[in-house]
Amino acid sequence: MTAVWYVVGFAFAAVSFVFVTIGAAWLISHRSRGDVHKGVPYESGIDTYGDTHGRFGLSFYIYALLFVAFDIEVIFIYLWAIAFRDLMATGFVSMVVFVAILLLGLAYAWRKGVLTWR
Repeated sequence: MTAVWYVVGFAFAAVSFVFVTIGAAWLISHRSRGDVHKGVPYESGIDTYGDTHGRFGLSFYIYALLFVAFDIEVIFIYLWAIAFRDLMATGFVSMVVFVAILLLGLAYAWRKGVLTWR
């Protein structure tokens, strides 16, 4: 029966945390909406001109996806390097296969012209 009270207590704490956080954000946030300049997009001290919701080219997203893919690769290689002594030859072979597959993907992207900036 004690375990049930732990679950009820944690559920109450979780729900309370959500509502307390939302309430604190509401109290801290500015509620003065009278100034026109508060709703204007602002960057680097320069007033914006034109449409502030402009579209980005597809190449930005492709570079971001490639960065994320190779960033995750670095995490896997780092974890492999930490456990290298325990993995022996099979771990080395599996990492060589992993890196080879990623290099094939990079070569394919390079050959398709994905990495050229237009």
